Amino acid sequence: MGRQQKMHIKIGDNVKIITGFDKNKTGKVIKVDQNTGKIVVKGINFKFKHIKPSAENEVGEIKQFEAPIHHSNVKLNLTES
Repeated sequence: MGRQQKMHIKIGDNVKIITGFDKNKTGKVIKVDQNTGKIVVKGINFKFKHIKPSAENEVGEIKQFEAPIHHSNVKLNLTES
């Protein structure tokens, strides 16, 4: 079993991304997982999931969602409290 990691981020905090594709973007934390050390930031790190139609009359679709990022890749943005 994984240990809970000590996090410097809480839900509702404004954070700035410091590494990766979304570097220098800011957003609000909407989910925190202490077991994995990952957070979900609104509007950051979008991923796409292609869904095939399950029935003959349905249409396939592409769902877009925010994927989690590690808490060490963000810092608190104190200017936008």
